[in-house]
Amino acid sequence: MKEKLSQAFGSLVDSMIAAVPKVVVGILLVIAALVVAKLIEKVLRYMLTKIRFDELVGKAGIDLALQRLGIRQELTLVFPRLAYFLVLLVLARTAGDALGLVAISSAIGAFFAYLPNIFAALVLMILGSTVGQFAGQTVSQSAANSGIEFAPTLGKLVSGIILFVCAMMAIAQLQIDTDIVRIVTSFVLGGAALAFGLAFGLGTRDIVRNVAAGFYARKVLVVGKPLAVAGQQGVLSAITATHVVIQSEGQETIVSNATFLDHVAKQ
Repeated sequence: MKEKLSQAFGSLVDSMIAAVPKVVVGILLVIAALVVAKLIEKVLRYMLTKIRFDELVGKAGIDLALQRLGIRQELTLVFPRLAYFLVLLVLARTAGDALGLVAISSAIGAFFAYLPNIFAALVLMILGSTVGQFAGQTVSQSAANSGIEFAPTLGKLVSGIILFVCAMMAIAQLQIDTDIVRIVTSFVLGGAALAFGLAFGLGTRDIVRNVAAGFYARKVLVVGKPLAVAGQQGVLSAITATHVVIQSEGQETIVSNATFLDHVAKQ
């Protein structure tokens, strides 16, 4: 029994002695990783501040897209901090290999292999937010110029659709199954499109006809000049989305825009 205990204790001591060089190397690598990562962070922050990186990003409008995604810190602080942690992970993997910690090294390696997917998803979200905002503002302005009263809502809808599509692409880049989301979204969008089509096709045919006629009326008629149409005469004072206003002898006469499709107008 004493011999077995002596052998076991001796083996334990030999293992500890053999592991001492690896532990020392690991500790030195950790210290070096902290020093190098902090140095890289400071250098990168100094360079980004020197070239006024935040101002350049602000001129490109990328900062607004990042704020919509929840990133509100200055990029001269965010990027150096990310570089700090990436350098730590790289040197941590080296330390794991030196200490024989295969599981930790493999996990860090898997993370770096997955990192391009995270970067691609982030780029898609930034691009979707920027393009969606631009498209929404363009549609809203065009609809407002056409006299559509719900122009802001229409612009937000277009912006939301573009952002949703980019979000689905970003989720796909992260290798997350989106089949259920796509199925539910298809049913919801299909139902909304059907309801929208029925509402415009059955319940608002006259309104749509007036809006379409008003779009062309603005291109032809001039506000402030005399106008005669369908037995009504006076001075054209306004053209709205669905009708025109004619002033005559202190009174205002409302005429639907669709009237110009069925009667001859003189101005």
